[in-house]
Amino acid sequence: MGILEKIADIENEIKRTQKNKATEYHLGLLKAKLAKYRVQLIEGSKTKSEKGEGFDVMKSGDARVVMIGFPSVGKSTLLSKLTPTESIAAAYEFTTLTCVPGKFTYKGATIQLLDLPGIIEGASQGKGRGRQVIAVARTADIVLMMLDATKPTKQRELLEAELEAVGIRLNQSFPNVSFKIKKAGGISFNATVKLHYLDAKMVHNILHDYKIFNADIVIREDINVDQFIDVILGNRRYIRCIYCYNKIDQITMEELDRLAHQPDTAVVSCEQDLNIDFLVETIWKKLNLMRVYTKRRGELPDFEDGLIVRNGATVEHVCHAIHRTLADSFRYALVWGTSTKHNPQRVGINHQVHDEDVIQVVKK
Repeated sequence: MGILEKIADIENEIKRTQKNKATEYHLGLLKAKLAKYRVQLIEGSKTKSEKGEGFDVMKSGDARVVMIGFPSVGKSTLLSKLTPTESIAAAYEFTTLTCVPGKFTYKGATIQLLDLPGIIEGASQGKGRGRQVIAVARTADIVLMMLDATKPTKQRELLEAELEAVGIRLNQSFPNVSFKIKKAGGISFNATVKLHYLDAKMVHNILHDYKIFNADIVIREDINVDQFIDVILGNRRYIRCIYCYNKIDQITMEELDRLAHQPDTAVVSCEQDLNIDFLVETIWKKLNLMRVYTKRRGELPDFEDGLIVRNGATVEHVCHAIHRTLADSFRYALVWGTSTKHNPQRVGINHQVHDEDVIQVVKK
């Protein structure tokens, strides 16, 4: 029996099994086996030369945004609107057959935008070019899920299920769990909060199914079986996602209002150029980037060429962005901006900078 057949059998058994207190251990083990087979399916595909033309795209710019969606939802049109790249757009399905990269600049940041071929139901199992598309999606800083506003909401559920099946978690945070495998001593299990979906017996059973017999586990939030399996596997990708509904010029105002008020959602019309600016602003906010400007001693700040860093970055991150050896010779920094109590303020290497701060690094 092949891996796909084993996955199908386990999925069918999970559907048939009633969810109650008596079956929760059985369901937990089934989910652990299902996750194991899905990992084998993904890793097995890496041994074959399945990349194909146009899929091996080098990551460039300050961030990468990947467009995922079913065929003919407007991915190629959006790429052509936002970037100088011309991606073929037509009224028939599967116009794009390879990965088409483009770049656009916003608030000084260079953002790479990838137009991937439309995926179909069953992509996580290799249908169409699904595995290749999803492999590229795993490298993204943001997934831009392109949806057709004129079609049922099931399209979003199907896409989320395909990404979930290959270990891509959208708009979720990694479970607050400490998990360390050791050489001996058995399994040590502790929880600092009350758990409603896990207990020591289930944790032991799942770990034994993965041939793990010695480990220290500390759980600091109320997680479920799937989240605990994610911690064990350690290869899950937690990625922010924007749900972009295209073709809003073809739906009613009531439906538009309903879609626009959903969380993490942007509504646009690529053909009519409606709301594209709001989508770009939403991408910028989701990327969680900020600009920091540098200054030489006795000179004015360089506001033309700012450094792009993540929100929460420290002076050390800024030093690495300027030059990889600068942190080694760092003495102190002078900072002007909202992160300081007075301007300028002399700070150390662990000082956290804010958006549009100006920094002057003084070396030893």
